[in-house]
Amino acid sequence: MSTSTEISVTWAQALAWRMERQLLAPVGSESVAGVVRRLGAVLSMDESLAELAVRTRRSTSRPGELAQALVDGAVIKVFAFRGSMHYLSPEDGGSYLALRSAGRQWELPSWVDYYRLTAADWPDFRAAVRAALSEGPLTVAELGEVLAGHRAYRHLKAVFDEGAGTLVKPLTWQGDMSFGPPRDGVATFQRLDTNPRWRGIPDLEDAGPRAVAAYFRTYGPATVDHVHYWLGNGLSAGRKRLGGWVAGLGDRLVAVDVEGSTAYVLREDVDALQSAEPSEAVRLLPGHDQWVIGPGTKDVHVTPTSRREPVTRKANPVIVGGVVCGTWARKGDELTVSWLDEGHRPDAAIEAEAARLAGILGRDLHLTLT
Repeated sequence: MSTSTEISVTWAQALAWRMERQLLAPVGSESVAGVVRRLGAVLSMDESLAELAVRTRRSTSRPGELAQALVDGAVIKVFAFRGSMHYLSPEDGGSYLALRSAGRQWELPSWVDYYRLTAADWPDFRAAVRAALSEGPLTVAELGEVLAGHRAYRHLKAVFDEGAGTLVKPLTWQGDMSFGPPRDGVATFQRLDTNPRWRGIPDLEDAGPRAVAAYFRTYGPATVDHVHYWLGNGLSAGRKRLGGWVAGLGDRLVAVDVEGSTAYVLREDVDALQSAEPSEAVRLLPGHDQWVIGPGTKDVHVTPTSRREPVTRKANPVIVGGVVCGTWARKGDELTVSWLDEGHRPDAAIEAEAARLAGILGRDLHLTLT
């Protein structure tokens, strides 16, 4: 990769370019699946936040479209980054799951002792799970009931009755199953290989460079530390592998000086980055949005240190030109924006974004600025 920094941009330019990449300014016209694919992953621990993360990036949207995209197979839902549930693209998601599987946690002595499944047992166990799901989605308890019909897995029924939270994760990492549509509010799992859009789990050495390049395309200009944070923490590829994949991009990766810091973008994005104009766009984002989670809340250029605590606690951030400048909360039809920045507060732009949020939510919101 190129290490000279003949190209210079400001942070305002860099964040403006990144906002365009993340469909925030201007707001995009991508489909639900297109938004998920562009972001790489959308955290789904809270479905209302996941839906808002997608809808706020679409010029037109309707409630329930993310859930419908899951039913249609246009997106998949699995355990991925940091062991949490995420929406991924069925076309690209396998690359992230390949990285997640690289640590082979199911072979750890603690796993083997607790679940009484050795590494040699896993191929047959995975096949039994896929067979159990062949007739359609099952809840965790129902899956446990079917597996208990096999003498080899009878001892796991109690584990499934208790939710099997840890045991089911590697079954999604390895592409055996994914979340299905909930049934009466209860999560279900379904076979992943029956989704015609699913491209499978690629070889790790193919998946790694793809995932790294995708990160620079959506979250650049980024440092190598950013890559380690996003693809290393909570995944299992390891720093040495990640470093090798970054280096392996070679001349595709170009160094950029961003106000004294060296960061990288893909060569094909250099012209657009250099021509980016600083943005004053205001966006009301949901808590744990990819805008702040992708680079990490420790990135002071996006989340200044003085505003990090509320953001890490799932507060909904208000960003101006890509920088967290406040938080917002809604109670019924009351929308409160708490301004945390020492500079000018762009009231008119906040009011316009609040009106856009009201349209997304289908409510008449009364805005209070504090």
